Amino acid sequence: MSELRFDNRVAVITGAGRGLGRAYALLLASRGAKIVVNDPGVSLQGEGTDADPAQEVVNEIKAAGGDAVASKESVATSAGGKAIIQTALDHFGKIDILIHNAGNVRRAALKDMGDDDFNAVLDVHLRGAFHVLRPAFASMCKQKYGRIVLTSSVSGIYGNHNVANYATSKTGMIGLCNVAALEGAAEGVKCNIIAPGAVTRMAEGLDTSMYPPMGPELVAPVVGWLAHESCSVTGEILSSMAGRVSKIYIAETQGVYQPAWSVEQVGEQINAIGDQSAPWVFAPVPKGQVDHIMHSFEMARKG
Repeated sequence: MSELRFDNRVAVITGAGRGLGRAYALLLASRGAKIVVNDPGVSLQGEGTDADPAQEVVNEIKAAGGDAVASKESVATSAGGKAIIQTALDHFGKIDILIHNAGNVRRAALKDMGDDDFNAVLDVHLRGAFHVLRPAFASMCKQKYGRIVLTSSVSGIYGNHNVANYATSKTGMIGLCNVAALEGAAEGVKCNIIAPGAVTRMAEGLDTSMYPPMGPELVAPVVGWLAHESCSVTGEILSSMAGRVSKIYIAETQGVYQPAWSVEQVGEQINAIGDQSAPWVFAPVPKGQVDHIMHSFEMARKG
């Protein structure tokens, strides 16, 4: 099998000064990509700034013979997102790959979580994704090529304690990805999601002593494939945790049709409604929403 290369490709990677983002940047750079290493160097809670993490990764890439430039703007604002993408356009003339990895953590029980902590996490994860995706997507569509990788989490897909802000962001990422995949399909732009599991500083405060090996280097190859021109999927979620790579997808039961319902009948039929023996799976691309609607209509027509 020949090595998958990224020669003449330009990648923007947010949150690339440490952890997973750093691993993605080093891998793509080692295979020929030019990298915009974006990281404002904030704390785990998203406070302060430090230019060193981004510049250190740039220095590491250049020392290995690669090409990279640092960006310390924050994804949390529209202006910051535009500036990050503009860095790629100014220095390298284009953007081919966007990997939105930037993140922060503010843990609190749902009943105690304040507006500031909720919004601070959405600003970086979910709104941050939109802030960089929107200008990158426009440029990619114009050149008829692009690869976008957004970051979700099993904490969002399946839920977890004390992270309502984080979980909301990570589940919302799925809708954003699906729309980008649909609208990018005719433009040569693919968008997918990585749901990574790795021990980085975001695991701070958790007991990881019994975890198997879970370094960022186990996740990076999956992101590398999603970012490569040979990537054959769009609108999909790949999970990578402790060496296991899987596909996460949304399914629904076939359900029960009745021409009319009472409140009591819903309760009586709930087991049949929830019967998972023959699930329906609708891929977002090319027309998952339409397929869902048409299958529902077909059951109604058949009565």
